[in-house]
Amino acid sequence: MNRRIQSLGKRVEKIKRELAQLGDLRPGSLSKQYNVCGNPNCRCKASPPKKHGPYYQLSSTRKGKSRSKFVRKEEVAGVRAQLKNYTKLRKLTERWVDLAEELSILRLEKDKQS
Repeated sequence: MNRRIQSLGKRVEKIKRELAQLGDLRPGSLSKQYNVCGNPNCRCKASPPKKHGPYYQLSSTRKGKSRSKFVRKEEVAGVRAQLKNYTKLRKLTERWVDLAEELSILRLEKDKQS
């Protein structure tokens, strides 16, 4: 049991180190859109149409509020990195909670045996 407790403790510490190394975070998703304008003579009305874009849009919901904003082409790579970091944060915290729960159970069992 002691080995298992030590092993879980080391895994939790590793997760904490990984969390500390995450960069900027951003929840949400990034979509690429193409639009059609109102000008009847525009290329977007041709056959086949050549729509305007791409335009990148970041959408997220936090605390019950949906948000959406356009992202400039030069910012897309940075936003993607932030989204990836947020996804990693969520996965790491889920693993941490799973390990912490198991660790708590083992420690309670160990205390009962003492």
